[in-house]
Amino acid sequence: MQKASISRLLLAGVAALALMSATAKAEDGDLTVFDWSGYEDPAFHPDYVEKHGDSPTFAFFGDEEEAFNKLRAGFSADVAHPCAQSVPKWREAGLLEPIDTSRITEWDNVLPGIKAMADFMTDASGTAWVVPFEWGNTAVTYRTDKVDEAEIQSLQAFADPKFEGRVSVGDNVDDAYALASLAIGVKDWTKLTDEQFQQASDFLRKVHKNVRLYWTDNTELSQAMAGGEVDLAWAWNETATTLQADDVPVAMKRDTDEGLSTWVCGYVLLKDAKGNKDKAYDYLNAILSPKVSEYIVTEWGYGHANAGGMGAIDEQTLTDSGYGDLASFVDKTLFQAPMPTELRQKMIAEFEKIKSGY
Repeated sequence: MQKASISRLLLAGVAALALMSATAKAEDGDLTVFDWSGYEDPAFHPDYVEKHGDSPTFAFFGDEEEAFNKLRAGFSADVAHPCAQSVPKWREAGLLEPIDTSRITEWDNVLPGIKAMADFMTDASGTAWVVPFEWGNTAVTYRTDKVDEAEIQSLQAFADPKFEGRVSVGDNVDDAYALASLAIGVKDWTKLTDEQFQQASDFLRKVHKNVRLYWTDNTELSQAMAGGEVDLAWAWNETATTLQADDVPVAMKRDTDEGLSTWVCGYVLLKDAKGNKDKAYDYLNAILSPKVSEYIVTEWGYGHANAGGMGAIDEQTLTDSGYGDLASFVDKTLFQAPMPTELRQKMIAEFEKIKSGY
């Protein structure tokens, strides 16, 4: 198995900087995918490459709010990659086109837990809006040579003065409020009260005093942790997976007292897209193909949405990746499910204040 390396991460970071402003070098002028940096990896859509000879064109965004605002302002793309909590907002804003599920060959093989998420794959009327792709955790990730595991049994550690200047949290409102919600004992953020929202925000203000950097992607965080700049992070599975492959002493702790967060993302069709619709469906089918499952688990540390593909992976590989006993952490998981749009807007506004020191 080919492992990720720090050198690859560094190269990816340089490439991402070159591409973030607009569109990547056009491999396929008939299809543009608006995505997070890194997901242009051809191993995520091998059937598309096999059929069409190359990957689609990719354009990149730093977070979903940036992507939303660019699309609202007229940015043109055909397919995009939001996560569950953003799908209702994008749909309500008129950015999405319904998906014809009869054209998605693996639609019925999506993991049952993902199908059960309200207002994600389909709305109340049964209309489909997203093809799920990947899912994973945001959890405590730490340098095992610098942090004693006993010190981070609780998520309150992120606000502990002993970690001043050694913490990193994603520059991502959803992950930030997932951390804060868990820290105050909330597992269902869709029902967050005004009082709980204030408690969560107050916790993030305490964490802010310890933050060395708000990471924007795995490359940035991995470099900071490998270089000793950050010892404790609230991070995705990818960070520990890639750093462990380079023998950096980093681990992900899933069994804190308060638990962890689980997120699900997928691909949507954008309304009024100018690209080739057949190729768009080819791409959606390619990312959901079971042949992608083992690669995304072993190389990125994420779970794949295809139940058949996940089921075909050997038990030891799943266990090593943290997916061997999914039921064991469900009771301590905050699922980043779609939430009321007004609540998410309030989180976005407050998080910007917190990062600015207010």
